[in-house]
Amino acid sequence: MTMSKPQWDLTRDAFGKLVLTDADGVRHVGVAPVRAFPIQAPEEGVALMTADGKEVAWIASLAGLPAPVRALVEEALRGREFMPEIKAIRGVSSYATPSTWRVSTDRGDTSFVLRGEEDIRRIGQDTLLISDSHGIHFLLRDLHGLDRQSRKILDRFL
Repeated sequence: MTMSKPQWDLTRDAFGKLVLTDADGVRHVGVAPVRAFPIQAPEEGVALMTADGKEVAWIASLAGLPAPVRALVEEALRGREFMPEIKAIRGVSSYATPSTWRVSTDRGDTSFVLRGEEDIRRIGQDTLLISDSHGIHFLLRDLHGLDRQSRKILDRFL
């Protein structure tokens, strides 16, 4: 795959804000990357948006960006997105909701309150998005990759 230089430039200013300079030389200060498909295709389809919600650039694929620009975009995405991925369900306080779930995630062990079964949404055949009582989303990417105990607990809620 050949990397072509985008028709714009991305830098950080002295205040740490992302600055996009477009092909006409217009500077857009404080742009933010937003993924079009954060779960199904996180490496593809990223818009660079102004603070007022205007799209100023489209990135078809992060892999096609020059390394320094890609690093800036990925760093900004990490700072903006928070969606821990559940690796195992250690236990639940009750099989009736609301219940407190103890889980292991890619960011460490934690617990959260599940208000109701409707807060577990199926995204794909093997993927779930679970919202806690504070609105934090937990991603469960592979149902079939869970250990037996985790799967048994989860089956009670599905």
